[in-house]
Amino acid sequence: MIAGKIGSKAPSAPTPGFRVGDERLIKLTESAGHKVTSLLTKQGRPAGVLRVAVVGGGCSGLQYKMDLQDQPQNRDILVESAGVRVVVDPKSALYVTGSELDYVDALTEGGFKVKNPNAATSCSCGESFSA
Repeated sequence: MIAGKIGSKAPSAPTPGFRVGDERLIKLTESAGHKVTSLLTKQGRPAGVLRVAVVGGGCSGLQYKMDLQDQPQNRDILVESAGVRVVVDPKSALYVTGSELDYVDALTEGGFKVKNPNAATSCSCGESFSA
């Protein structure tokens, strides 16, 4: 199951506006998990989430956008991977399904790297892709 609805609760309890998915949507490596956990802690959001989105832009037409937030938003898909809660909006989920997020700690060409099986082409700098 990539994404499914959260089980129903008592009628008086509000239903969360997000769905729960699994690592078939997006998976973090251990290195990425440690880095995101460290960043969330530094920002004072130990229970926060990493938002991964795909937006228009870059040399190849699409690029990734990542942001730290306090909680999932309405319609998000929530995935737990490498000890981190990751959220993806439904439109971005079409592009990132099956992706792996890694973190490389290097002086040159370091940072977060996305391995996306849906990317038909990517630019030479690795910052954008087309699907």
